[in-house]
Amino acid sequence: MATTASNINNINSEEQALRVDLAAAFRLAVHFDWHESVANHFSAAISDDGKTFLLNPKWKHFSTIKASELLKLHTDDKEAMNKSDAPDPSAWCIHGAMHATAPHARVLLHCHPPYATALSGLKDPSIKPIDQNTARFFNRIATDLEFGGIADDEDEGKRIASVLGNHSILMMGNHGVSVVGETVAEAFEHLYYLERSAKTMMLAYSTGQPLSILSDELAEKTALGWEQYSDTAFAHFEHLKTMLDKTDSSYRD
Repeated sequence: MATTASNINNINSEEQALRVDLAAAFRLAVHFDWHESVANHFSAAISDDGKTFLLNPKWKHFSTIKASELLKLHTDDKEAMNKSDAPDPSAWCIHGAMHATAPHARVLLHCHPPYATALSGLKDPSIKPIDQNTARFFNRIATDLEFGGIADDEDEGKRIASVLGNHSILMMGNHGVSVVGETVAEAFEHLYYLERSAKTMMLAYSTGQPLSILSDELAEKTALGWEQYSDTAFAHFEHLKTMLDKTDSSYRD
């Protein structure tokens, strides 16, 4: 259930910090125009096995989400969808399955950002290594081309989780994207650069000219180079939270 005044004292400092970061991610998704009505969902595991996780409440706009409002759910709770504060069915389907079966998916951000979603609608939704940013994802994206409609049943959730495998990025054909990470900052950085790369791809495609694709060797070298700068995710996210704090710090509540 969502955190209330009666159980706020049961939240340890580690969980509270995670709540604040996840709440910030929702607000930042609005800032970058990655949100969509009251749909889409972000989650973060708080137990060692990943099965207890935080998730945004049903049909709450990203721009208003606060740390204290995040639901605390368990993947094995058979009554989760029968409770008064039940999550959105599609959120339970995707995030419940991911946290139950993918231990590396500590944080899962699923949304339909404009350029990545446009790219997902192409016959070939892959991100080609045509510059430094796009090369970041060379051979590092799982692709799902079996879109089955709105994901709101258990089998579809398990299927999506199986396609992700041990990857951190899932390009969901005809749907959108899902990214995972050890922390909110790392997952958010994946999403940030994924959407920028998708924008680069769509702009390049719009010219009608042939793409200048890097060799596999150079693309892999560039992707490995990105891994040496993994700490920038934390610096970037902290700067973004500082930006939020200057305009509206209520996400921390």
